[in-house]
Amino acid sequence: MKQIKQYVNKQVLVLGLAKSGLAAAKLLHALGAVVTVNDMKPFEENEAAQELEKLGITVICGNHPLSLFEERGIELVVKNPGIPYSNSMIEKAQHLNIPIVTEVELAYQISEADIIGITGSNGKTTTTTLIYEMLKADSQHALIAGNIGTVACEVAAKAEQGQVIVTELSSFQLMGTLEFKPDIAIVLNIFDAHLDYHGTREEYASAKGKIYENLTEDDIAVINWDDKTVNLLAEKTKGKKLYFSVSSELENGVCIKDGWLTYLGEPIMNIKEIVLPGKHNLENILAAVAAAKSRGAGNEAIRKVLTSFSGVRHRLQFVDQMNGVKYYNDSKATNILATSKALEAFQNPVILLAGGLDRGNEFDELLPSLKNVRALITFGQTAPKLEAVAVKAGIEIIQRVDNVEKAVSAANEVSKEGNVVLLSPACASWDQYKTFEQRGDMFIDAVHMLK
Repeated sequence: MKQIKQYVNKQVLVLGLAKSGLAAAKLLHALGAVVTVNDMKPFEENEAAQELEKLGITVICGNHPLSLFEERGIELVVKNPGIPYSNSMIEKAQHLNIPIVTEVELAYQISEADIIGITGSNGKTTTTTLIYEMLKADSQHALIAGNIGTVACEVAAKAEQGQVIVTELSSFQLMGTLEFKPDIAIVLNIFDAHLDYHGTREEYASAKGKIYENLTEDDIAVINWDDKTVNLLAEKTKGKKLYFSVSSELENGVCIKDGWLTYLGEPIMNIKEIVLPGKHNLENILAAVAAAKSRGAGNEAIRKVLTSFSGVRHRLQFVDQMNGVKYYNDSKATNILATSKALEAFQNPVILLAGGLDRGNEFDELLPSLKNVRALITFGQTAPKLEAVAVKAGIEIIQRVDNVEKAVSAANEVSKEGNVVLLSPACASWDQYKTFEQRGDMFIDAVHMLK
């Protein structure tokens, strides 16, 4: 870890705990900052707050006192990524022109290791995992961090020179960056998502595009040739541009040519050898190859991963097969595009399990992907909206249930040999579940209970 001095005696407010706030508070304290933590969860129920208080850090729980800014002379706010900018404390900081960052900014500042940053509306976790596995297979010392589950600044604090941190980044995290600069930056795609947080598609895309903003000529911008918005975001970057495309042949990029995965015109492997299903995963694979090859990974390491890697948990994860019916967990599909791509991965008739948090959007964009769906089982706040689209699509069987567990039972009752039962909700989980992981785990448990 770089022993930076810029936080010594600096008054820093950490807003919101959870994993990222806890890690940021500990790191800033270790760097000599005067840390104040503010979290809405009551202190007596807040294990993280209690842990920090034992370290001598001031913790204020249960409310957001605006007076903290003047009383403490706050100079910087490090916020939990999920806290919206409409929060009263954030609005106060903005009014006072106090910088607001997320912990990934701290990760960049202290990291001795290189950083590969991956963002996009869909495919981040799969691409991040693929890059990590490819570099490991090439005997490179890779670490994995970010939105995939391990707090970036916590990993960066332990990382050493010569290592590389492969980091999944959300728009929430990137919006709170100022100087953050990965050595390799990837934007996979842009699709309408998180508009309840960002307000507009333009603001959402702009947050994603911050990953390219600070690149230098020594850095690499990996760009989806097929996505116009991604190309626009990368227009002004100073990084060396490396494109990937699933639809066009690129001499100076990563693409499919004559059935072969190629990098700068060099064939790496026949795509028939790739075990990860779905056209959308081909996009993720090409982006991963671009990053891995840019880090010097050999073709054999890449082939080894792509002939064995079958997916990450909660992302088109094969769960089980019973009576000729295959069950797949795609709980991480929290928007329409993710569910559309999941449906396109299957040729067999699908029984779709979908629903969740209502963010105000309609689901008509899902219509073209429903042609192979023979039954829809809905749950959650968006059940009525999804059912309306199912009627338009002419789906024969439409049922509403209370939760994912009951959806599995309902799907089992209507399924036939050769069908695929697919949990791909097209919605966030927060109306019924704390996380998409919890929702996916419930699906997995319910499938196993069928036996």
